[in-house]
Amino acid sequence: MSEALRVTLTFAALAAELIALFLLVSMAVVLLNRKLGEKRLQSWLAGGTFMAPLKGIALGALTPFCSCSTLPMLLGMLKAGAPFSAAAAFLISSPLLDPIILGVVALLFGWKIMVGYAAVTFVTTLLLALLWDRLGLAQDVKRVRVAGSGEHEEPWRGFKPELRPAWEQTKSGMKPLLLPLFIGLSVGALVYGFVPESFLLDVAGPGSFWAVPIAAVVGIPLYVRTESALPVGLALTSAGMGIGPVFALIIGGAGASIPEVSMLTAVFKPRLVATFVGSILAVAITGGFLIPLFA
Repeated sequence: MSEALRVTLTFAALAAELIALFLLVSMAVVLLNRKLGEKRLQSWLAGGTFMAPLKGIALGALTPFCSCSTLPMLLGMLKAGAPFSAAAAFLISSPLLDPIILGVVALLFGWKIMVGYAAVTFVTTLLLALLWDRLGLAQDVKRVRVAGSGEHEEPWRGFKPELRPAWEQTKSGMKPLLLPLFIGLSVGALVYGFVPESFLLDVAGPGSFWAVPIAAVVGIPLYVRTESALPVGLALTSAGMGIGPVFALIIGGAGASIPEVSMLTAVFKPRLVATFVGSILAVAITGGFLIPLFA
């Protein structure tokens, strides 16, 4: 198979999968918001300085989403008037603390490292969410039209009657995100198709202090999906890459893929997008240096 064909097939497969997943998750969130009501969701997510981000982390840990499908839930939280610290904590924790990624870490590195990873990621996410809130980054959320926002909230009419309006709201919310999604997927598919495994070993091989941060940065354009993290990690460790760089690469790719970052540009202003990427890199690099200590 030629590299061009491989890239095209990768792009088509990722596009179909992510659009279908995004629409499914978005519609489920719209229906959930309609069923529970925005006031109830806002009340549940509200809390003091620490309680709100802790609730955001808990919600992120219970939703096994990839980084791209985290966005519909984030938009639903913002629409419901959730505290910014809760939304920030959810955005960071959802792709990094869900049961699937924890299972991948346990299979790759053992349960002790998985527990250490969970602890490091939990604490780092909480501190980052508090820092985002303290820096006033809530003002960097764009005034985008969230599906169903700005409308008078009517009583729940039942599942079947709600399906059609929920679908219309979902399509309306998806439209402004399509272009950033396709741009991000194109870049990711090109990197995935043309970057060989030997390159990763050359730039982030064992024995170098810079291996961990380089691996974390390289992981972002690679878009290491949760389901592919295990085979990728096994291949790299068997080829000689240390567990620190492998960990950093997987977390960087799982937490801040290019498609997700591209889509976030439709919701966040540049400063907040850059802060998000920097936060994921901080988690990946911190974990990359600390995880070997648990081995």
